[in-house]
Amino acid sequence: MKMDADEKELLDAVERGGWKSAKGGKRERTRYSRYAKATFREDRRLNIRLSSKDLEAIRSERLLRACRTRR
Repeated sequence: MKMDADEKELLDAVERGGWKSAKGGKRERTRYSRYAKATFREDRRLNIRLSSKDLEAIRSERLLRACRTRR
């Protein structure tokens, strides 16, 4: 994997021990996990009209994405 200059600099800093873990790690992970779940919560319904052709295009794209993520 190729890295640009900024990524290389960050990697070098981490390997030198220039970075330390932040305090409250588990609590912060839980907090941000809740934020992420709330972002994707389905809380509204939406009715739209579109052509059969567009619907099939959306379904096929969704199916392709699902197949790619399973690999």
